[in-house]
Amino acid sequence: MSLLLQISDPHFGTEQAPVMVALQALVKTQKPDALVVSGDITQRARRSQFADARRFFDSLKIPRMLSLPGNHDLPLFNLAARVLNPYANYQREFGPDLEPILDWKPMMIIGVNTTVVHWHKDGRVRPDQVLRVCERLCKSPSRQLRVVVVHQPVHVPRLSEKHNLLVGRDAAVRAWTDAGADLILGGHIHLPYVRPLAERYPGLSRRIWAVQAGTALSDRIREDAPNSVNLIRYVARAQPMICTVERWDCLLSDPEFRLVESHRLGLDRGSNEAT
Repeated sequence: MSLLLQISDPHFGTEQAPVMVALQALVKTQKPDALVVSGDITQRARRSQFADARRFFDSLKIPRMLSLPGNHDLPLFNLAARVLNPYANYQREFGPDLEPILDWKPMMIIGVNTTVVHWHKDGRVRPDQVLRVCERLCKSPSRQLRVVVVHQPVHVPRLSEKHNLLVGRDAAVRAWTDAGADLILGGHIHLPYVRPLAERYPGLSRRIWAVQAGTALSDRIREDAPNSVNLIRYVARAQPMICTVERWDCLLSDPEFRLVESHRLGLDRGSNEAT
């Protein structure tokens, strides 16, 4: 079995030490094979906040990591930095690639940088990014779990969150579905859920799901959503082909991550796909 840990919106600068310890304990017990950090690593894109985040992620000792910047990872008050080199502090700690890919035998994980330098909060996916992801998905063997990672959500279950949806999502979701994606991971709104994308995009050619993570470590939690992370389990040779998405919550009053929800998701594969 392969195990993927999704962390989103830790917002270093607002992180809570007891929750950090609890997450380290969860990782030690579960031993994930890969870590995905789906944006908003910091609260204010400061060099020290990125350094703190990198030290913490390294302390988890997870063999593979894919990270993306979120809107909070762009300088807000330092306008010169935002215009001249907006990703400098992020790239100092997490490397130059803003759209990394993790490709190993059980999983293909494709990162998409949805931040926009001149926008404060909203995100966008461009046509060239949609095409790049499709080209990579089409090279994925049938037995790989195919995951696309963005920051802003492509589906929200509440009308009050509609303004947070990713700009350009409709073309992206339909193209990535046709190209074989199984999951689209996101964050941004600190609200965890798993939803079939057919709810928002009728007529999709295959089953595909939105998998959203809450804030992993920050004190910026919602009233109905404590700190949380997702664990995604996948057995490449299992029949039928499924993956399991687990939500693990941590209450500050009792700082330990506990399993609160699990979804078994069937994967669609066409008979003409490569094996």
